[in-house]
Amino acid sequence: MGADRPRWIRPTALFRSSLTNMADIVSGPPADSPRSFLDDSTRAVVALPSVVIGRGDYLPGWRWSRHAGPQTGLPADRHVGYVLSGTMWVRSAGGEERAVSAGEAFEVGPGHDAWVEGDEPCVALDITPRSANG
Repeated sequence: MGADRPRWIRPTALFRSSLTNMADIVSGPPADSPRSFLDDSTRAVVALPSVVIGRGDYLPGWRWSRHAGPQTGLPADRHVGYVLSGTMWVRSAGGEERAVSAGEAFEVGPGHDAWVEGDEPCVALDITPRSANG
């Protein structure tokens, strides 16, 4: 493997050790974490100095435009993340649809819709950079 190519680490090993240690670093979950959506899917977040990391456990049938957007009153933001298990479908603001499955990273712009089809839940992480002003 060349020196300029990324070296991938098995996510399960990385997250088992890091998330356990993170609980010792972060004083506790934010007041709004975890959040339940209208269909009982959940999303928990941890805020670090430079990023906010969210973990969503989305049930079969969950859809942003039905179960999250109406609850928050906000349009879908830009998301960068990684699917741990299951599959999530995403439709960009421009209408392009793609499936994102376990082991795949994604980046999608604002105004998208996302949903879980079939019988298997989808578990995904999303990472949001924090602004320099907090």
